[in-house]
Order: sequence, then C-alpha cells, then structure tokens
Amino acid sequence: MNILRLAGELFLLYILYKLIFDFIIPIYQTTKKVKKQFGEMHNKMQDQMNTFNQQQTSASTTNTQEPAKREDYIDYEEIK
Repeated sequence: MNILRLAGELFLLYILYKLIFDFIIPIYQTTKKVKKQFGEMHNKMQDQMNTFNQQQTSASTTNTQEPAKREDYIDYEEIK
C-alpha cells in the first residue's frame, strides 16, 4: 500500500512540476514581454504626438508673425 501511495505522490509532484515549468512560467514571461512592448510602443507614440504638437505650434506662430500683404495678390480676370 505504501508503494502505491508513494507512486501517487510522485505522479502528483511530476504533474505539478510540469504545470509550473511548462505552463505558468512561460505565460508569466510572455505577459511580461508583451506589457514591455506595449509600454515602449505607447512611449514612442507619445513622443511622436509631442513632436507633432510642437511642429504645429511653431508653424502657427510663424504664420501669425508674417501677415500677407493685400497688394501682393493679383485679381483673377477671365480671358475670353
């Protein structure tokens, strides 16, 4: 009877070992890697948005500093 109990306990330990090292740890590592990649992608997107906003702000300030003169424009006349 002790041999069957020992075999059962060893079998359960083997199943537990396989569960931890073949299922739980790989899922944990994959989740950690995906979170890191999403964080990097989010930071990169934020940097691009900041750069874009700075370009828009600088472009709008340069446009307001140099108003167009009315005499530089020629009226369109239809040629027949």
